[in-house]
Amino acid sequence: MMETPTKRLLEKLPDARSVLVVCAHPDDESFGLGAALATLGESGSSTAVLCFTHGEASTLGSDSSDLGRVRAGELAAAASELGVGYVELLEYGDGRLAEGRMDELTGSIRRAAERAMVDLLLVFDEGGITGHPDHCRATEAGITAARELDLPVLAWALPRRVTDVLNSEFSAGFVGRRDDELDYFVTVERTRQRRAIDQHTSQATDNPVLSRRLELQGDREVFRWLSRPREATMCQ
Repeated sequence: MMETPTKRLLEKLPDARSVLVVCAHPDDESFGLGAALATLGESGSSTAVLCFTHGEASTLGSDSSDLGRVRAGELAAAASELGVGYVELLEYGDGRLAEGRMDELTGSIRRAAERAMVDLLLVFDEGGITGHPDHCRATEAGITAARELDLPVLAWALPRRVTDVLNSEFSAGFVGRRDDELDYFVTVERTRQRRAIDQHTSQATDNPVLSRRLELQGDREVFRWLSRPREATMCQ
């Protein structure tokens, strides 16, 4: 069980007409944000995904002759399972997103946000959840673009009770949050997320860290504001 929060955590995600996920790799939208995307869609929000790389540098599924193409197809199939209305997959190099100019990255986000008429950005938490530099850069770009667009930014996070176990068992670098750093503690139903994960065959097969994380999380997801909404910007 999660420890008793030191402040009241909201139990329902914020209402939004349209949500844009900004992520680094195909599978981030499912492995990390799948439950949130499904929950938002089922509550009436339209959803879109902007993914910066094809994930071609992954060591999982590396026996494929064209892993980037394979993962692009997996992303499309997973997004369909999650009810995502619009997906844009860009051509930045996997593992080299930090080399991309910030104005170019934010420009892509701005155009996608304007096209989808979004009023909320959803990203990985600062620290990239796993510490991956591409994750960190995608979140940084999301925050920068949101500031220019005057949009709120909500981050998917992990509680320390989960990351402490993962880091101990897998010698990993997951970044966790104390309860007093969190804003939302949401009960989710993972059926659609798990169906989306199954579409990422190249990455989900033989992935014990993912399986263990989902086991530790159970039916709970936590989130924190990186840029809070002005009162008039969100649907009530």
